[in-house]
Amino acid sequence: MISSSRALMILLLPVALAACDRQSQSPEQDNAQANMGASEEVAATSGEATGPSAKKGGEFDYRLDRSKAGTPAPGFAFLDPDGGKKTLKDFAGHPLLVNLWATWCTPCVAEMPTLDRVAASYGPKGLSVLTISQDNQGLKAAQPFFAKHKLPHLKAWADPDNEFGFTYATGLLPTTVIYDKHGKEMVRVIGAMDWEGAEAKALIEAAIAS
Repeated sequence: MISSSRALMILLLPVALAACDRQSQSPEQDNAQANMGASEEVAATSGEATGPSAKKGGEFDYRLDRSKAGTPAPGFAFLDPDGGKKTLKDFAGHPLLVNLWATWCTPCVAEMPTLDRVAASYGPKGLSVLTISQDNQGLKAAQPFFAKHKLPHLKAWADPDNEFGFTYATGLLPTTVIYDKHGKEMVRVIGAMDWEGAEAKALIEAAIAS
């Protein structure tokens, strides 16, 4: 029997697909999104979200969510690049940037080069950047992607059972969760972010200083 949480995520899957395949919007749609963002800013006072969507142009369109701040990192296993099993606890003592993505997700692919440069810049400072594929084919999908693209500072981690997707339950790819050195969630980035932008740098530096 499918659990209620998994059933909900199955229902939300078309939303993720639609978000990843989003095309250019009309001015009317942009205005509607702006109004929705204002509603999210009001909701921040109740801890539901931290602010409006930030649209930077192109594929970068995201919002921040701190409502789960302080939540411990999940303990289930996922696949490392060699096919072995790891958990987030294996990275204890280091800040973590956990990025959920898929090879078929256009915004996910768009932010990958910026994540690679973040890994290059902040890896020596202790930040671990885990790009965890949500493709059902697992490493069979993720490894060819990294072999094709020049992303030398990222690796092909995989979660073919979508445990992270079900746990985070945002209904959207990409989703990125930043954890502090103690394994506690700090913030979620729902959607694609330019990880070299000022806002992203502030989030990363806060995790490193945690």
